[in-house]
Amino acid sequence: MWRILLVFLMLMPLRVLAQGDLVSADLKPGWRMSNGEHMAGLRLTLAPGWKTYWRAPGDAGIPPVFDWAGSTNVRSVRVHWPAPHVFYQSGMRSLGYKQGVTLPLRVTPIDPSRDVTLRLEVDLGVCSDVCVPRQLRTGAALPAAATRVDPVIAAALADRPLSADQAGIGQVRCEVRPARGGIELHARIPMDRPGAGVETVVETADPQVWASQPEAVWTGGQLLVSSRLKHAGGGAFALDRKGLRFTVISQGRAVDIRGCTG
Repeated sequence: MWRILLVFLMLMPLRVLAQGDLVSADLKPGWRMSNGEHMAGLRLTLAPGWKTYWRAPGDAGIPPVFDWAGSTNVRSVRVHWPAPHVFYQSGMRSLGYKQGVTLPLRVTPIDPSRDVTLRLEVDLGVCSDVCVPRQLRTGAALPAAATRVDPVIAAALADRPLSADQAGIGQVRCEVRPARGGIELHARIPMDRPGAGVETVVETADPQVWASQPEAVWTGGQLLVSSRLKHAGGGAFALDRKGLRFTVISQGRAVDIRGCTG
């Protein structure tokens, strides 16, 4: 993460701080589901030519950080992420969204029979030729009686990557090897040949463990993915294979794959 922040700060000249609103945020109240949870949405609207970042932003970005303090009747909030776009700039890869994105929010109320008040403070980065940090605040009432599905939120849910089961992907097998300063990870993902321009992302359950941009080759009915993992503190660490997450992005499709076996 320190590497990402360093790159971000190096790209941030003071002159851009005088620009107008580059990104705005508003909460869409959504609807109460039959299981008592509430589906809302965070709409981020970007100025033309600007982008913001996915949960795993790559080498040249920072992920959004959400703070729900001040909300009432909220037990938890889970963010759903539509499939990101891949950008290359100055030889570095980043993942995120241009123009705007709606992030579906699955809200679990403390008391499902009552309304929810959702308040959000989000820190995020926005980039064009340069990058700037932004902190946005927004809020909304989520009525317990609301049952009408919001088509914008529903479309964002449909734009999430497929699960491994939905994509017909079998068990992923991983091999790990000691490497200088970390671990080399080699994964075999049984899947049909991906479309053109395939990109892969590796995430771990530990936010302090950084994964390098993977190399991926499809052969013999498998996608072979290799990445180097390092701890932010520079020391040794245990790798939770069940907590590994692989996202495969290709033209017109993305797949979210959880865990692997040795």
